[in-house]
Amino acid sequence: MEIDGKTNLLLLFGFYLLLSLIASSDSSLQYDYYRQSCPEANQIIKSTLRRIYDRNSSAAPAILRLVFHDCFVQGCDASVLLDPTEIMGSEKDTPPNQSLKGFEHLDIIKAELENACPGVVSCADLLVLAARESVILAGGPFYPVHTGRKDSSRSFPQLSYELPSPLDDLSTNIARFATRGFTDKETVTLLGAHSTGMIHCKFFEKRLYNFGGTDKPDPSMDSEFVELLRSVCNNRSHSHSHSQSPSASLSPSPSSSKTRQDQGMKMDYEGKGSGFGTLYYRSLLQGRGILFVDQQLTAGEETATWVRQYASDVSLFRKDFAQVMMKLSSTQVLTGDKGEVRLNCREVTSSLW
Repeated sequence: MEIDGKTNLLLLFGFYLLLSLIASSDSSLQYDYYRQSCPEANQIIKSTLRRIYDRNSSAAPAILRLVFHDCFVQGCDASVLLDPTEIMGSEKDTPPNQSLKGFEHLDIIKAELENACPGVVSCADLLVLAARESVILAGGPFYPVHTGRKDSSRSFPQLSYELPSPLDDLSTNIARFATRGFTDKETVTLLGAHSTGMIHCKFFEKRLYNFGGTDKPDPSMDSEFVELLRSVCNNRSHSHSHSQSPSASLSPSPSSSKTRQDQGMKMDYEGKGSGFGTLYYRSLLQGRGILFVDQQLTAGEETATWVRQYASDVSLFRKDFAQVMMKLSSTQVLTGDKGEVRLNCREVTSSLW
């Protein structure tokens, strides 16, 4: 769908209107906060991440997932990046976060920032800015981001269990997002981030063989898609595992992984050219959602309406996704003297711990 100049102007106006609302809620967050203290910060993050992405395209979805897992737990304070210590647990070690990746990419970017502007750019700002660039690299929309966040001096492993689960049904999923101030529509929009990255088999395998203890696949799934996913996961404990679905030959190889632990399905399994958001929502309407939590979006009247809207209007999704990412990135931020600026994103700088 083509976007004309008038529509572009309206979109930009909407973005900056939302930015002004965010700014009014916390005057310490500013657009281009580092314009004097580290004017090259944005460019360092953008160029360094681009180099990383050119070598490893999985960096983009990994960082996008990291920002969600950070902001959903006690706000966007980079607490998810902290390593455990003798007296403090780590969010990384909790079951919802054990599959997170991309920490080493942020370490590289942080080192570049510290070399240029020592002790200036927080890890919380680094993460939200890197996530914005990751969305763009994955084919998603640009969105402006306020900066000026400070880093948490502690981790919140106990709150990680409040993160949405791939196994959540619709009512549970909606309730989890509502606790963080997101509407039903915004929940549908945010899950569009599942347009990129790889989902490991362990997160959806029960849907393929023994859904809800029925010894049958999830009835909401397209039968050919079930066979394709079975061939990808190659579960040797099932008689179906060695059969090759006819549909599998029609799609690119979903995974180049060789080990059982790493087997999974690429979310953009029809290729990057399929468009950020396009395949995801259209797949749900075809019963081809990889995760149960995704497919459940078609089980409710309001959420299914937005799935249909986004499947047919990509520009609408891109506008809404940009706005909801701006909202997510400003969730419960620490500013001023409420936090610190870590020199190493894995360790607190203050002597509190």
